[in-house]
Amino acid sequence: MENSKKNLPVGVFDSGVGGISVLRNLHQLMPAEDFIFFGDSKNAPYGIKTTEEVKRLSFAIVEHFLRKNVKAIVIACNTATSAAVDDIRVRYPELPIVGLEPAVKPAVERKKNSHILVMATPLTLREEKFTELMEKYEKDATLIPVPAPSLVEFVERGELNSEEVHAYLEKLLAKYKGKTDAIVLGCTHFPFIKEAVRDVVGPEPFIVDGGPGAARELQRVLKSKDLLRTDIHQGQVEFFNSEPGKAKIELSEALFNALKK
Repeated sequence: MENSKKNLPVGVFDSGVGGISVLRNLHQLMPAEDFIFFGDSKNAPYGIKTTEEVKRLSFAIVEHFLRKNVKAIVIACNTATSAAVDDIRVRYPELPIVGLEPAVKPAVERKKNSHILVMATPLTLREEKFTELMEKYEKDATLIPVPAPSLVEFVERGELNSEEVHAYLEKLLAKYKGKTDAIVLGCTHFPFIKEAVRDVVGPEPFIVDGGPGAARELQRVLKSKDLLRTDIHQGQVEFFNSEPGKAKIELSEALFNALKK
């Protein structure tokens, strides 16, 4: 009977549409799985809210997913992971929960004593989880936190490579040009503007995000709990958003399909 749980969907959520970058990694690695994606665009961005607000919003989404009978949840949002993942795991100990953290480890391992920019939201950079991450790798690399709150709003508008995005990134990154070995995109919205970041910083820095790591972790967790689908099934992806109307759902589908390239 337990194995019938394999056919249940996985819930994936974000403060908006950014987590679709992670959803894409999940779907690519586990094409037989069904996914339900919930974007909380009505309340975006989370990165400038208090920890308590982000916790409250995250718990409401988890409860929404439980009513939909999901078998696991991916918090495809660095800010919500920092603020809420520990509390969610305590409240729902039986539910597999995978969170996101900035992909500092692969950036550090790539080159000894490198200079690494960690672009993230202000709340992610303020949280204890990030402080612990910084302390863990401070002997191996020079880590430079770069708060980039406005990038979330550009992506929420579907603006990925405009002149305004370039101007904002230029202002943010100009002083680091030629002085950095890697850039960690520490918010799930940011992979959508990777091309614009590359335009601004040039071809040299290694650019990395946490999506592929989260996908491997979900696969590992599902396998360990005998919840991974191994049948021949074309996984379905359903999109929901807290913002009324069709615009955000259409943007979600467009972003998901754009990443298929």
